[in-house]
Amino acid sequence: MTNNENTVYFITGNKYKFREVSEIFKKKKIKYDLEQKDIKTTEIQAQTLKDVALFKLNSVKCKMKGSFFIEDAGFFVDIPLEGFPGVYSSYVLKTIGNEGILKLINDFDRSVAHFSAIIAFYFKPIDKTLFFEGLVEGKVSKTIRGKGGFGFDPIFIPNIILDKTFAELSTEEKNKISHRGQALGKLLEFLEKN
Repeated sequence: MTNNENTVYFITGNKYKFREVSEIFKKKKIKYDLEQKDIKTTEIQAQTLKDVALFKLNSVKCKMKGSFFIEDAGFFVDIPLEGFPGVYSSYVLKTIGNEGILKLINDFDRSVAHFSAIIAFYFKPIDKTLFFEGLVEGKVSKTIRGKGGFGFDPIFIPNIILDKTFAELSTEEKNKISHRGQALGKLLEFLEKN
């Protein structure tokens, strides 16, 4: 692994997340290469994804020599669960999973949900941390559907494609509309100019 100024590191142990992000990165003609760095970050329980992302970023800053980013995302069931699981998505996925979320909902047709993502990016040349956000709205599926994606993808139906869950889309289809794809698109726009 090289530590040069044209390499941007994505701090994640999640191979699915890295695969999604690297697919988007490869399509852009920019001077930066993307590499995965699996370093343990310190995660806090906070009110916002931005707070969680910034804390995670700062927890590994002393271990990194170049530019790097972390991405944090949450699945929010706005109606009827008032935003749950939100910032606790990772923990909730590990404990009750998709099945547990479905048991908490009675009226799926009236459900409102969204995925939100934030990238906290430390850009070494200017010694600054920047944030890039993405959001996609939709609803909760009555059943777990699809084999693709990960996390809560099998129970999220985006408003832009009402007949499929995120897990029923190809990586390319999902990246065009996803919260992560939007946030990464903003990061890439910044990198194109710098």
